[in-house]
Amino acid sequence: MKSIAHAAPAVDVQAAPKAHARNVALDRARTFLTLVVLLHHAVIPYTHFGHTDPTSWIGFDCVVLATDSFFMAMFFFLSGLFVWPGLGNKSLLGFLTTRLLRLGLPFVVCAVTVIPLAYWAIELRHTPGISFAEFWRKTMTIGPWPSGPIWFVWVLMVFDVTASLLYRVSPRLLDPINRLSEKGFVRPSKFWLLLVLVSAAVYLPMLVSYGQNYWFEFGPFSVQASRVLLYAAYFFIGAGIGAANLEGGLLSAHGRLTQRRWFWTGITLIPYALMWTMIYIKREVIGNPDPLPGWYLAIYGTFYVLFSASILFAILAYFLQSKASGPTLLDRMQGDAYGMFLVHYPIVLWLQYWLFDFDLPAIAKAAIAFFATVALSWAVTAVLRKIPGAKHVL
Repeated sequence: MKSIAHAAPAVDVQAAPKAHARNVALDRARTFLTLVVLLHHAVIPYTHFGHTDPTSWIGFDCVVLATDSFFMAMFFFLSGLFVWPGLGNKSLLGFLTTRLLRLGLPFVVCAVTVIPLAYWAIELRHTPGISFAEFWRKTMTIGPWPSGPIWFVWVLMVFDVTASLLYRVSPRLLDPINRLSEKGFVRPSKFWLLLVLVSAAVYLPMLVSYGQNYWFEFGPFSVQASRVLLYAAYFFIGAGIGAANLEGGLLSAHGRLTQRRWFWTGITLIPYALMWTMIYIKREVIGNPDPLPGWYLAIYGTFYVLFSASILFAILAYFLQSKASGPTLLDRMQGDAYGMFLVHYPIVLWLQYWLFDFDLPAIAKAAIAFFATVALSWAVTAVLRKIPGAKHVL
């Protein structure tokens, strides 16, 4: 499914102003999501709906439904948190130069090297014996030229540029969101309601208009049509929270959100179960029509929005209240997380290509693919970061 094949990157959270210490909880949340990305891509071939491997397990369908329904929005949310203070500490040219270095350069390099190398593994299944040089020329000249998970990088760059222009219009533009965040210190449910209402307003019309699987595409520049405004909403809501007084608002380690983490975990399960109910209705009641009727998309999209907002709160609550002393595994991995996202896709696809002909259970194949992808992408990133100047990018 194309919506899944494109669906997952690791987040490039903007660097916090030098005047502020790093937020360990948010760093850990970001690195955790990077591992979720790798897990998402590792198990897709072993789902019933994807089923590109001879074996499958319904449990992986549960994993993929959950991950695909929240983590991209959460990536953009985390990316937005420090963009507003970052804009206040840099000139427009300085900010854009940094973004081009950390986002634009990796996107270009990966689009012409990493991504073709990844999709060569898929092409070999359809055209055995095709050389990489032949496949690369075909991709660059004739197409299609898929972006894989790096679509996130160029979309984030567009959001950053948009934010920089809006900041020049008025540095106080996001103050209303920040004030609501401060109220969220005591009443996080009010901010959750804002997130749900804004998400529904921008997502449901796009979902009904374009469906679940349509992507805007131009060469390697692609983005899922129904979700692009949803991602923008999460990014700028995150920017509003981070605009001022981050420690005294919704994401305070001492706020009400962390005290009710089990409540938010329980709330998350309700829309998740309802999404599965809608999937059952689609397959068993209305006969899996294509295209799906608008009423179905509107109901399913409502549950999607509720799940995405709720699990965002649940995950943040967990990491904000965590008292684990460092360095944990997530702390050790933190500096390499962005690089792991950039390089992991060919690793996981080639591991799945290699595992295809082995007579192993789906769980075993997925476990091998996941843990080997984590280890190899981490190792590759560590080596790349030793190249002079690479740490400024990775």
